[in-house]
Amino acid sequence: MTIHSGHPFADPTPDPARRLRGRLGGAVTLWTSGEEATRAGLTVSSLLVVLGPQPRLLALLDPDSDLLAELRDTGTAVVQVLTWAERQLAEVFAGTAPAPGGPFRQSTWVQTEHGPRLAAATTWAGVRLEAEREVGWSTEVLAVIEAIEVGDEASDGDRVTLTHRRGRFGRAD
Repeated sequence: MTIHSGHPFADPTPDPARRLRGRLGGAVTLWTSGEEATRAGLTVSSLLVVLGPQPRLLALLDPDSDLLAELRDTGTAVVQVLTWAERQLAEVFAGTAPAPGGPFRQSTWVQTEHGPRLAAATTWAGVRLEAEREVGWSTEVLAVIEAIEVGDEASDGDRVTLTHRRGRFGRAD
């Protein structure tokens, strides 16, 4: 057996744009849409809030995701800001952790007019799909914010905002 000093799966010719994205990082959100048997969700950190008389969210979604298909079908979604305590849920909805019984069995949900909302979510928005276009390997969606709740920012361990940077989860503290 040989021991290597580098990562065995490291890309020998890394993509500089991907490395730049990894250094920027961002808050981790969970987008959910649908109800009962049609519910779908996706972990998303590539998004920003567009301010104006009618605020919007601009996000990059996986074009092959069940979430995007359900969002197109219903026209609505719930976008919840995840916390450090919900990092396992972020992994589940990203498709990188097992979810016995399905991802929605991993937590408690409240059905809203925009879709399922994580019962523990203190900061979330109900959005309506306004436009979309293909950008690179993603689908850019523009969604009008129709409902919003912004809870107090936690400074205690598990309730602090979950972040994603350089392929790892962290705390926004």
